[in-house]
Amino acid sequence: MPHLHHVAWGVSHSAFLTLILVFAALTYLRGWLFLRSNSLKVSSWRAFSFFVGLFLIWGAVASPLAALDHELLTIHMLQHLLLMTLAPPLIWLGLPVGPLLYGLPQRSVEGPLDRWWHSRRATQFLKVLGRPKFAWLAACAVLVGWHIPRFFALEMQSALWHLAEHLSFLATGVLFWWPVVKASAGAYRRDLSMILYLFFATLPCDILSGFLVFSDRVVYPMYFSSSHLLGFSPLVDQQCAAALMWTSVTIVYLVAGAVLTMRLLSPEGFSHRGFVQPKLATPTARDAYRVSQSMEASISLGQ
Repeated sequence: MPHLHHVAWGVSHSAFLTLILVFAALTYLRGWLFLRSNSLKVSSWRAFSFFVGLFLIWGAVASPLAALDHELLTIHMLQHLLLMTLAPPLIWLGLPVGPLLYGLPQRSVEGPLDRWWHSRRATQFLKVLGRPKFAWLAACAVLVGWHIPRFFALEMQSALWHLAEHLSFLATGVLFWWPVVKASAGAYRRDLSMILYLFFATLPCDILSGFLVFSDRVVYPMYFSSSHLLGFSPLVDQQCAAALMWTSVTIVYLVAGAVLTMRLLSPEGFSHRGFVQPKLATPTARDAYRVSQSMEASISLGQ
């Protein structure tokens, strides 16, 4: 089966995605430097985390690796892991809202963006997105849905659907990890809810991975026509892809669960570190900071 989306999704599209990510990185850097100059600091390790997250997104959607997803299911699965499991928590750990707002032009922050963010409709919408139940269901639905053979074949043959798949993995990954990162910083009540949240999120991955690993047939027949890189047969490639997802998700969720468990046992040892909130010198900075804080609050649980 021909992979038509790779004909349309060429070098120009990868370059466009690269420019978007570079713009995001430069905007964050500009805002981060502004914060440092005004004694409102985001720690260096948080900035590093944000940039690594952007780099992983680039690796998944615009790097030379991304062009090989039609050759190996293992590469395709690696893209999913980068977009949904690895990049989003790193982005959130970078405290992106403040630096990004400080890095944007003043008019965009203090004008339409500010008015929209304080509207009732925006507040209600963001509260829904910030609810763990919604984030969990959305992430599970996207993970399972795109691995149904019919939908998998659709996105492999269409550049538009392939882009939609990547965006949905990234968007639901960002939603999924928001309550986890907030909980690790002590924003929510100290109970087992977020640990159970992570545990139950592994179940769809376990079921899907187990099915692909132990299946005696190739679930995605479009890989029969690939060039079989690394000498993998389609069935071996399928098993490797499933094993990669199984082990990676387990390890990442285990680390996150361990952090939450440590916080549960020693709650005083965890706080929002690296983001001090002194008064700023200029009205413009205060306005930008007010918007950034309202944005952070709006996408919380609404509790």
